[in-house]
Amino acid sequence: MDRSPRRSIAGQVFLLQVGTAVLLIVTAVVLLVFQAQRDSTDDARRTSLGVAESFARAPGTATALTGPDPTAVLQPRTEGVSDSTDVDYVVVFDTEGIRLTHPDPALIGKRVVGPPGLVERVMRGEAFTRTFDTSIGPTVNADAPVRAADGRVVGGVAVGITLTNVNESAHRQLPALLGVGGASLALALGAAALVTRRLRRQTHGLGPVEITRMYEHHDAVLHTIREGVLIVDGDRLVLANDEARRLLGLPDRCEGLPLARLGLDPGIADLLAAGDTRTDEPHRAGGRLLAVSQRRLDLGGTAGGTVATLRDTTELHRERGRAERALRRLELLYDASARIGTTLDVERTAEELAEASTPSCADFVTVELLEAVRRGEEAAPGDLVMHRVVLHGVRDDAPLIPVGEAMTIRPGTPATTGLDSGHAVLIADLRAETGWQRQDPARAPAVLDYGIHSLISVPLRARGIALGVANFWRGAGSEPFTREDLSITEELASRAAVAIDNARRYHREHTVAVALQRSLLPHGLPAQSALDIAYRYLPAQAGVGGDWFDVIPLSGARVALVVGDVAGHGLHAAATMGRLRTAVHNFASLDMAPDELLGHLDELVTGLDRDRTEAGGGTEIVGATCLYVVYDPVSGDCTMARAGHPPPAVVRPDGRVDFPELPPGPPLGLGGLPFATASFRLPEGSRLVLFTNGLVTDRDRDIETGLDLLRSRLSDGDRTPEETCAAILDALLPDRPADDIVLLVARTRAFPVDRVAEWDVPHDPAAVAGVRAEATRRLTEWGLEETAFTTELILSELVTNAIRHGAAPVRVRLLLDRSLICEVSDGSSTAPHLRMAAGTDEGGRGLFLVAQCSGRWGTRYHPHGKVIWTEQPLTEAETGGR
Repeated sequence: MDRSPRRSIAGQVFLLQVGTAVLLIVTAVVLLVFQAQRDSTDDARRTSLGVAESFARAPGTATALTGPDPTAVLQPRTEGVSDSTDVDYVVVFDTEGIRLTHPDPALIGKRVVGPPGLVERVMRGEAFTRTFDTSIGPTVNADAPVRAADGRVVGGVAVGITLTNVNESAHRQLPALLGVGGASLALALGAAALVTRRLRRQTHGLGPVEITRMYEHHDAVLHTIREGVLIVDGDRLVLANDEARRLLGLPDRCEGLPLARLGLDPGIADLLAAGDTRTDEPHRAGGRLLAVSQRRLDLGGTAGGTVATLRDTTELHRERGRAERALRRLELLYDASARIGTTLDVERTAEELAEASTPSCADFVTVELLEAVRRGEEAAPGDLVMHRVVLHGVRDDAPLIPVGEAMTIRPGTPATTGLDSGHAVLIADLRAETGWQRQDPARAPAVLDYGIHSLISVPLRARGIALGVANFWRGAGSEPFTREDLSITEELASRAAVAIDNARRYHREHTVAVALQRSLLPHGLPAQSALDIAYRYLPAQAGVGGDWFDVIPLSGARVALVVGDVAGHGLHAAATMGRLRTAVHNFASLDMAPDELLGHLDELVTGLDRDRTEAGGGTEIVGATCLYVVYDPVSGDCTMARAGHPPPAVVRPDGRVDFPELPPGPPLGLGGLPFATASFRLPEGSRLVLFTNGLVTDRDRDIETGLDLLRSRLSDGDRTPEETCAAILDALLPDRPADDIVLLVARTRAFPVDRVAEWDVPHDPAAVAGVRAEATRRLTEWGLEETAFTTELILSELVTNAIRHGAAPVRVRLLLDRSLICEVSDGSSTAPHLRMAAGTDEGGRGLFLVAQCSGRWGTRYHPHGKVIWTEQPLTEAETGGR
């Protein structure tokens, strides 16, 4: 194959580029030379005029002109200016035009040479330049007037620069210009060579025939591919292949037409006209969904329009739509599984079903539950009385049956049909069906007018038991329900039904546990005079716990305060709490010290754990904590012990708050570890604050933070026990308590000294008569004469027994409280026992008489002996209303 034509074409292109470059470079050099000469002439004019004006205004110039010998003064100055600047001469002349200075001294005194009117113009105050030829060549001359201090023109200054010197400066630049021109020519030759080489590479050495054949092949491919191709330049279509014509419905001979005349979809037309880069952007065209991609063309570094490709993705979009709907269903179910059943509340679970279903599945959701289900019970077969518990949707003004309204499900309605069949019922067009209107005929027209047009009614069933009905509604702006929606609504309802049934059963068990717990807790505070008491008990929302409290009157006007916490929740914890509370009452009735009482409780809990394990009830340890406090209003002493429980807060009358350092004791149930007591004296008006962990701890708060909050609230002013309870709960109560909360606040009272009588009794039986006399006298002072005989009988028996069977010292104490308390103490720890004396016995009837004459009696021990006490009931008048 002959390749010479291709080489000659490349050579011609090369020569053309070289010739063009040479011409441009030569022209540029010539222009630069002329420009340099012109710039030099202009610079000479500015320089000469500037020097002339500067010299004319220089200090001393005007004075010298009017002096006696101006030449002598000015000649040296002009020569100095000529030497220090680029000017060729500086001539000073007077008002007559006579030279006063000149580089050639022979010309001084002669008239200046110049065009007519030269001197006159200078004398008129004009400054100007002129160019003229001299013997040394063209010269630029500048003339400027010299003015005296009063403004008169007293002479002139002429400064000249020969252009020969200026042109020499320009000629000195010529080699540099020629060098730049040569470098530019070399660069142009190199660029031409690169362009020629690139042209050969891009054509792959092909000749015109091969290039023509290649174009035909490209054209065939362009018009046979199943993807539309458009080339647009500005607002005109340059090229469109056959597929693009088919997809867009373009007319014949559309190339060259403006885009506005092609009848394109507005979105596609705007995209092509804008020319922005796009990738698979969807556009509608003639019922098809097209994926349009567009890129800008770059032809040789210049913008060459845009090329757009079009793919028909209509079927792909349909398949993608099906896949996306399936994905949305899965996402909805996944979201619903996380949102439905987060609480064990029946109605809240129904609300979660509605919230998870709107607006992704329905515009409105209503839920009706059977009345028995709302109470936590199982509905009887055939029970159709329901209660609307949820109405949730995209708007709040839907004319559906409101929340709270009870209804009886009527036959023939979608709800009845669904409950009978166990499957969802679809009504795609509410206007075409009438069965749904039977439930509430009055509201049906308003529902249709509101725009609600489609319904799916799904029965809520779990373990084969009917719970209620969930209704899914769609309104204006939403597509009607289809059979594809039945599966998703049934799945949502099924998950909600399981959660509702769990919540129902939990509600039933919780109700039973709460009832049991409340039956085991105190129903009121016992009458006593030692403390002003207020309390709060708040069960946990998560389940019934084992927290409890008690206020137990003890002998000697003392009062015991008890707060405890059984580990765990539920019926087992509540039952264990009841057993512990009963045990505390029994042990307290024996007047045990706090540490001894906790020791017995520990044995009891250990036994409960052992019994539970042996009975196969599991290995779970019962575990409990307890705080036991005894306050004596007569002495003001407060004694307490704890078993794994937080110590109480003590608020002094002056507002100081502290948590006493009680000896730590292990929780109940560990067994074998001792407990210790702490005693301190409280002034009247002090407050004891007992509480369980639920008050000071929470999910977001540790016990130290809780105790600090409690301390700050207690130190804020003096309050009654009721006010203290309210203030503490206001500051520390969590939004949703995870544990039971017990709060017990007691303000101390001091026993009036005028209601206390005490005597030391000699260890002599004869002293009994004196005791009786003192007691009678004191009872008379208290206005209790009617009880004197009985009291004398009791004291006689008790003092006699103490003297006979006890040890010194023997003391007698009378307390006038809500009852009359008689106490006889001695140094012996021997306990008396009540027994039935035989008919032939000479003694043994004393304690029997004491028991018959008093309301109750007992024995309590202390480190130095024991106290036998009795209580005689009094009327309110006898106690003075105490």
